[in-house]
Amino acid sequence: MSTSAPDPGPATGPLPGGAGPYTEERAVAVAAAEAAGHMLRERFRAPLAVRTKDASGDVVTALDLAAEEIVLTRLRRHFPYDSILSEEAGMLDGPGHRTWLVDPLDGTNNVAVGLPAYVVGIALCVAGAPVLGVVHEPLTGRTWHAVSGHGAHADTGPLTGPDGRLPAPGPVIAWTQGHAVGRGNVRAAALRQHLELGCRRVLQLWAPLLGWSMLARGTIDGFVGYRAEGLDLPAGALLAAESGVLLRTLGGGVFRPGFEGPGEDRSFVAARADTLDYLLAQVAAVESRTPARPRVS
Repeated sequence: MSTSAPDPGPATGPLPGGAGPYTEERAVAVAAAEAAGHMLRERFRAPLAVRTKDASGDVVTALDLAAEEIVLTRLRRHFPYDSILSEEAGMLDGPGHRTWLVDPLDGTNNVAVGLPAYVVGIALCVAGAPVLGVVHEPLTGRTWHAVSGHGAHADTGPLTGPDGRLPAPGPVIAWTQGHAVGRGNVRAAALRQHLELGCRRVLQLWAPLLGWSMLARGTIDGFVGYRAEGLDLPAGALLAAESGVLLRTLGGGVFRPGFEGPGEDRSFVAARADTLDYLLAQVAAVESRTPARPRVS
């Protein structure tokens, strides 16, 4: 018997180019992401200087900074009263109640080793919740975007996510964890190991927004995150949710993606129908035998 809520399917709304909420914001964000993506694609093969940002081993390159400047310039020009939280620049405060989230190069670690798996991500949040998400893949030139309550779309039409049927060999899922989660984290290691045994494949992409776009397109079956990074979560989660994917906490409750608060609030399971039930059962089996860690604020 299904333990998840009824699956309503993807949201419906006006197609790209039609009237609807956040039409200007969507157009500006798409253009900004694609402009940054064009630069990234052109410079991908050039010699690259890489430096380590912190003890986690995360890195930054000149491409990150150049792509960020392209996106920030456009957002500040069109929406000067909004705040912007960006990967490298940090928080740029504005007097308004809206916040843009910018990950100008999600997949920097991939780029640093020459792996062409990276995207540009932009989200707009109101009262902490995402209302607009844009993900652009420079390598293919494809862009996916979603507006809350109006579905997720690509140039080819609406995104409808995976069908939710559990494949006989097990589902193909993506996995992400926050930079602050150490290699010795018992819960994260136990979850990954159990999912590896129970799924056909667990993808660790080093680019969470790429995983979200694959889920929204239905090319993978699910996504599990442990203390995910707040900057890229809202855009990706909105894209998937608007394609009909259901978002749950590790305990099975409704998951509400946001960029604020502790990392513990950003652990999730995302899938549909039978696959969602299966993944929640896999997670529950691990959680029942893994000692809980004290909540850290």
